[in-house]
Amino acid sequence: MQVTETVNEGLKRAYEITIAAADMEAIVNEKLETARADFQMKGFRKGKAPIALMKKMFGKSVLGEAMQESVDNAMKAQFEKTGDRPAQQPDVKMTNDEWAEGDDIQVTMAYECLPDVPEGDFASIDLERLVVDIDDASVNEALENIAKGATNFEKRRKGSKAKDGDQIVIDFLGKVDGEAFEGGQADDYPLVLGSNSFIPGFEEQLVGAKEGDELEVKVTFPAEYQAENLKGKDAVFTCNVKAVNEPVPAKIDDALGERYGAENLEGLTNQVKERLANEYKGAARTVLKRRLMDKLDDMFSFDLPPSLVEAEAGQIAHQLWHEENPEVEGHDHDPVEPTDEHKSLATRRVRLGLLLAELGNKNEITVSDAEMQQMMMQQARQYPGQEREFFEFIQKNEQAQQQMRAPLYEDKVVDYILELANVTDKSVSKDELQKAIEALDVE
Repeated sequence: MQVTETVNEGLKRAYEITIAAADMEAIVNEKLETARADFQMKGFRKGKAPIALMKKMFGKSVLGEAMQESVDNAMKAQFEKTGDRPAQQPDVKMTNDEWAEGDDIQVTMAYECLPDVPEGDFASIDLERLVVDIDDASVNEALENIAKGATNFEKRRKGSKAKDGDQIVIDFLGKVDGEAFEGGQADDYPLVLGSNSFIPGFEEQLVGAKEGDELEVKVTFPAEYQAENLKGKDAVFTCNVKAVNEPVPAKIDDALGERYGAENLEGLTNQVKERLANEYKGAARTVLKRRLMDKLDDMFSFDLPPSLVEAEAGQIAHQLWHEENPEVEGHDHDPVEPTDEHKSLATRRVRLGLLLAELGNKNEITVSDAEMQQMMMQQARQYPGQEREFFEFIQKNEQAQQQMRAPLYEDKVVDYILELANVTDKSVSKDELQKAIEALDVE
């Protein structure tokens, strides 16, 4: 094998590689000899078929395998010699287009190297971990919100006008062009005014209605309404108001606890405290991690593979474009050109990603099967009734597994750095923690 370096600029490398035809033939003969041991050909005993005859029958298919294997071996040998680690799959092209059997193979190989990541003094990093004490006021506020969520409706005094937030019980019949339509009729329907569960404009016209009222509600179906025959059509609903009910928050007592799966109010209170503790801890972790990343971004500077930065900038631009255009679900739109801001963010992400990957590799940090299993169980809870399908999808999809493993791996490397850094706890209020979280969105 003959190798000639053609490009050595920064992290970019390119080589011209020539693989001798004799080396190729040796690989072909070796493969045929291996196959002959178990090959049975008519007129010959098992393993005794002439190699020349086998080459005539299978030579072309074996030659293709040998060519791929030769190129792979040449690439592997070159990486072992140089110590290079490609940032992405190398671009390999065969240059002698008129190649014929018996000719040498000539290929070009181009790639970008992963950079050497410098050592860092993580003990010099000073960070504050925000700690929020769970006070009675926060617990009581959470219990009050739970009680509001468990609202009951009680009948208002007869003659009272319905207000926004009230529940009215109605019989209604809808017509378009004087004709009733499917799905436009119901009896004893409980409708909470302001819930926006009906066509736009419907609920607003019922504010002020009283028990016993009969009134007409005139609306226009949205142009994007799901029923084709009703899109953009004007409709009139005749509504009979049978009851007007006011919202009454549930009482904060043992019954509320039982309603939410606890034995009593004390059990529910303990659940609330545990939930708040986890929320505060998670929020504080987010702030701490962001501040650590800012420190690392300032500490480390090294060359980055341009292709990785370009790919990341393109992904950021594409994602943000979809966030700004949520109505576009597909990806067949015009290309989104990354801005300087996208490229700057991509540079930071790639640098920190390479840094964390190198640290994890050097310190043999891995994600265990048990940790993956736990993460799968947590995410499966988001699909009640479809847990088995979710597990099967993850187990069969290597890319999905990688997407799940990546944040776990990153968090373990972050924990490793935090153990070396100087981290002190700082007591703050719930509002101060909230402001710290909000500040992350504008930095």
